[in-house]
Amino acid sequence: MKAVVLKSFGGPDSFELRDVPKPVPHAGEVLVRVHATSISPLDFQVRRGDYPDLVKLPAITGHDVSGVVEAVGPGVTSFSPGDEVWYTPQIFDGQGSYAEYHVAAENIIAKKPASLSHLEAASLSLVGGTAWEALVVRAGLRVGESILIHGGAGGVGHVAVQLAKAIGARVFTTVRDANAEFVKGLGADVTIDYEKEDYVDAIMRETAGRGVDVVFDTIGGNALSRSPDALAQLGRVISIVDTAQPQNLIQAWGKNASYHFIFTRQNRGKLDELTALIERGQLRPHVGAVYALADVPRAHARLESPSNGLIGKIAIAVDPGLMS
Repeated sequence: MKAVVLKSFGGPDSFELRDVPKPVPHAGEVLVRVHATSISPLDFQVRRGDYPDLVKLPAITGHDVSGVVEAVGPGVTSFSPGDEVWYTPQIFDGQGSYAEYHVAAENIIAKKPASLSHLEAASLSLVGGTAWEALVVRAGLRVGESILIHGGAGGVGHVAVQLAKAIGARVFTTVRDANAEFVKGLGADVTIDYEKEDYVDAIMRETAGRGVDVVFDTIGGNALSRSPDALAQLGRVISIVDTAQPQNLIQAWGKNASYHFIFTRQNRGKLDELTALIERGQLRPHVGAVYALADVPRAHARLESPSNGLIGKIAIAVDPGLMS
């Protein structure tokens, strides 16, 4: 099978398209013909060597799968050949989704939502699971609460906006002015142009000085130390950013704030919950660009560019037929 292999840590040219053996499912495993995958910041973090002790080279990376079951191993009861499925592969195991076939444990795979294309499903599995873990499992966001989502037009952000709205929260989000109408169409109540206005000032004005119940950090920088300034008493800060940030949290102490750090855990349950929202018309991923499997290096380069002009996700059409 064809696969994009990470041969060394570094820039996008660290990838190489190779012919590698097709995997075989063992007990409790499912072999999936991958139709589509996608690119997230986690992908370029792995590629450039942020986790060298966890990734054994050469490795096939990639963290989203949408495809069709090709075969099942002994003991598998939930799936049969021909089933359309989606999931996030186990992270750091060296057998990711930049390949024509992938093997995964039965318990992390779910039936693909029928209303989503493979490109859409592959653009939602990781970011959707991350947003669910952040807002539902860890933040415990409730009806009538308020949330500030940093980067509402991004891969995780545009899903979080929809999820928060489905929960019944008042949604604030930071975006460039050019993306304001996009996120309003997703359900954002208030957009803040971070290039023109300080988000803390905007939140305090819009909430009459109370602050928001939850801040969702998808951007890093000084978000951890500044978030308490926009937070209500007993508020929660949720971060998916793994880079070092300033740690002066004296304002968090004064707000009785709680902090939660998210590293996505794979399971079928979250995907089934997302499917329910999709079927009710409350959630849909936005595919901002599509590249072929051989063009994974170009896709990485674009996602890392500060001026990439992207809204939503970059999808990878592993099946060439999806490029038409």
